[in-house]
Amino acid sequence: MYEVTVKTMFSAAHRLKGYDGQYENLHGHNWTAIVTVRAQELDSMEVGIDFVQLKKTVEEVLARLDYKTINDVPPFDKQNPSAENIARWLFKTLAADIDSQTAKIHRVEIKEFDDCGAAYFE
Repeated sequence: MYEVTVKTMFSAAHRLKGYDGQYENLHGHNWTAIVTVRAQELDSMEVGIDFVQLKKTVEEVLARLDYKTINDVPPFDKQNPSAENIARWLFKTLAADIDSQTAKIHRVEIKEFDDCGAAYFE
């Protein structure tokens, strides 16, 4: 089993609905997204997945949130834009595009700060 990981950043604001404190107010982060794909075997070029293409795909999906108020972007107009929910959304969105018989999204981690974040995996 192989793992390929890419890391990228995006900037966005959000409000945590129902949070009793300052984070219920609109605030922004320089978010970090770390995406790991697992591959059962290597392809004919002897890579699990092209990480340049993987990073490009991740950045294309995250462009929907970059420099936006996440609460205004579906599905977060109805769902709380917590790091946990963003990680799950990114996982599911990427899985629909990337998963194959030999490579699958394994884990997505979203960090609001260097020292805290949340991950989603199945």
